[in-house]
Amino acid sequence: MPVLTRDEAQTRARLLEVQRYTIALDLTTGEDTFDSSTVIQFTARAAGDTFVELKPATLRTVTLDGASLDPATLDGNRLALTGLTAGAHELRVDAAMRYSRTGEGMHRFTDPTDGETYVYTQLFMEDVQRVFAAFDQPDLKAVFELTVTAPDRWTVLGNGIARPSGTDQDGKGQGHDAKGQGHDGTGKGHDAKGQGHDGTGKGHDAKGQGHDGTGKEHDAKARNRATRWSLAPTPPISTYLVAVAAGPWHTIRTEHAGLPFGIHCRRSLAPHLDTDADEIFEITRACYDRYHEKFEEPYPFDSYDQAFVPEFNAGAMENPGLVTFRDEFVYRSAVTDTERQTRAMVIAHEMAHMWFGDLVTLTWWDDIWLNESFAEYMGYQTLTEATRFTDTWTDFGIWRKGWGYDADQRPSTHPVAPDPTAVPDTASALLNFDGISYAKGASALRQLVAWLGEKDFLAGINTHFARHKFANATLADFIDSLAAATDRDVHAWAGQWLRTTGVDTLTPRITDHTTRWTLDIDHHGNRPHRITVGTYDTTPDDGTGPTRLVPRERLELDIPLTEPRTLPGRRPALVLLNDGDYTYAKIRLDTPSWDTALRTLSGIPEPLTRTVLWNAARDMVRDGELAPTAYLDAARTHLPHETDVALTEGVLAFAATQITDRYLTPAQRPAALATLTALCRDLIRRTEDGNHPGLRLTAVRHFIDAATQPDPLQDWLDSGSVPGGPELDPELRWRILTRLAVLGAIDTATIDTELARDPSATGQEGAAHCHAALPDPAAKTRAWARLFDTDELSNYLFTATAKGFWQPEQADLVREYIPRFYPEATALADRRGPAIADAAGRYAFPAYAVDEESLRLGLSHLDGTEMIPSLRRKLVDQLDDLGRALRIRTG
Repeated sequence: MPVLTRDEAQTRARLLEVQRYTIALDLTTGEDTFDSSTVIQFTARAAGDTFVELKPATLRTVTLDGASLDPATLDGNRLALTGLTAGAHELRVDAAMRYSRTGEGMHRFTDPTDGETYVYTQLFMEDVQRVFAAFDQPDLKAVFELTVTAPDRWTVLGNGIARPSGTDQDGKGQGHDAKGQGHDGTGKGHDAKGQGHDGTGKGHDAKGQGHDGTGKEHDAKARNRATRWSLAPTPPISTYLVAVAAGPWHTIRTEHAGLPFGIHCRRSLAPHLDTDADEIFEITRACYDRYHEKFEEPYPFDSYDQAFVPEFNAGAMENPGLVTFRDEFVYRSAVTDTERQTRAMVIAHEMAHMWFGDLVTLTWWDDIWLNESFAEYMGYQTLTEATRFTDTWTDFGIWRKGWGYDADQRPSTHPVAPDPTAVPDTASALLNFDGISYAKGASALRQLVAWLGEKDFLAGINTHFARHKFANATLADFIDSLAAATDRDVHAWAGQWLRTTGVDTLTPRITDHTTRWTLDIDHHGNRPHRITVGTYDTTPDDGTGPTRLVPRERLELDIPLTEPRTLPGRRPALVLLNDGDYTYAKIRLDTPSWDTALRTLSGIPEPLTRTVLWNAARDMVRDGELAPTAYLDAARTHLPHETDVALTEGVLAFAATQITDRYLTPAQRPAALATLTALCRDLIRRTEDGNHPGLRLTAVRHFIDAATQPDPLQDWLDSGSVPGGPELDPELRWRILTRLAVLGAIDTATIDTELARDPSATGQEGAAHCHAALPDPAAKTRAWARLFDTDELSNYLFTATAKGFWQPEQADLVREYIPRFYPEATALADRRGPAIADAAGRYAFPAYAVDEESLRLGLSHLDGTEMIPSLRRKLVDQLDDLGRALRIRTG
């Protein structure tokens, strides 16, 4: 099907003004399709031809201004509208549309725990065409008014407040209470305690089943009734921001600042949402209030619902009034406080989009960074200012910045704000949702605030909102708004920071003159930087742990330096560029500073300073300047003393997934795994007092993943607990079973027994992961067939199976599949589309085959094969990473 080009969008935007969509969806027509009827009211500014987009299962009727159009003229996803006259028009489209299992369009999911079914939309980029007919581009904003017919026991959610308006059999029109709230009319969706109907918190009867105790969807009469819901009309928004979620949701409601707030999840997760509801609402309220302190424009929609939905491809989606989140954020197992912080950051990020993305929307997809970079920066900053999570920039530094640095050093890199010619169509735009648009863009904005000052930055933002609210804007508009608030040359800054690619490198040159010392900085790159230089001296070693550092002086410098800086006294023991991590650049240390860092890393007072040093070590490994084993040695020395959970998790993840699994040779891997298990064992011992549950949980997880012998894991599984805690919840049980499967210590019967114990959606994924991980030729054959020979797997089950298939320990067993991957992944992507293509390229790629032949096979396929852009981009990145791993191994 053709994708929309920028030129086509500009032509259509010059011709059309779209006023209103009136959409009726019927979700009661079966398990495969739903009915979609759309009325579009629009004006043609002049006579001309255009087209409307949709991807129906069956296109029944189309009328334009009362005249029938032939449905057979639908060409791919385009229906031509020819001979338009200047003036007002009305287009009516009636169609049956397909449900999705890939998280695109209208996704349908049946919960294996209780048999309940849920549907929700994800309409980003061009997937609105899978749900209703539309002039599908972001700069044709319109008012959307929807009615949704759904099974009688379902609740419907949307961008505006939803109310039941009629019942198709009994005529009572109730469905729920008059406010569209819970079954009991309290607005909590359950009883007065926010628990299940029976007060147990299970959300169902004592067996966790349906209201009739059978676990089925009630009797046939109840199933056949349907309720029509009316959603309040939206303000003008873009097509990709329309949202519907329907199902027998577990709902908890409150009110804040005069607005209804709600959180929703599937019923089987009800007790877990109940447990965290106060925290989620607290974060939501705090962010809402802080944004109203920062932004002069008030929240522009009539309600704020947050729905945690199953099998969601992204972390979340900023639909105005109805943010959708992946429902892994409803924690059913123990998590660290850093993971709670991550959920809180996503809440803050999506709320920032209500202004930047929803109120003011990009004109074309080349400016996607205006949405994502802004929300990313604002989410971390606002969380730090308004909630108990005050160290969010440490998490950003150890996780997100590495994502950005890696993306910026691959052949697929692009500027934060790419040239419009680089984003000629929607397919190419979809590729830019990466570490550059998120992490690098947020880093650039953080640097801009450091250079511009927060007062002027926010003044420019508010000017931007006032100028473009409920409309669209470009990079030029954004920079003009900032420039209006400051005397600084923001246009020049934008050219240097937003229109360029690559990562600058800053290296200190230090001269010690006994009574004074001199700092100069080698700057490899072209961007200006405002940085803080931290200087530290060592304290005497008291024998109780690593040598500690005390801060001496902090220098604020603009890079490039006009001349070296000379300072009094002997040179510090450690001189650290970019202390505080305010800029986006790779950092190097001079030899004395690096030697000090290796001795004292865990004794440095601030976690963000430690993060900058660990990132420097990470970059040096990736650039071939530091041996991977040296990084492991540093981790072995310092992580047993580390106190920050995000930092511990980040270092362990890089040490395991990159160094141990890819950068070291198979001969070196056993020693590396022994280092990791010893390190984790020390952390487990250190946290026996129960005062550091997050560190302990992190250590337990990584001990499981690195184990080379099944006995300790089997002992934990048999006893149901790690000695001294924690008890094994479902996540830890499946984690242990996955590792035992890799080691060949369990069989299919054991996996099936565990699945019977945990038949949830997460359990289904855990079982698929374990089955694919078994070191058995027949198991690999079955897993491969499910991945590539059939299209039965949902996006989540595909990912779980792919993650299990390739294991470093099983290189010889799966070698025959390496040449098969490329053609079969290409065919799969052609059949199933971008979401599965991304999953195949990300998770089904033979990442552990680090050898010349594997690289040659991949590059040859890339050079000689046509494939959809999402798969090509993923393979370009994977093969570049494979080449880097090979260079590190050999060099």
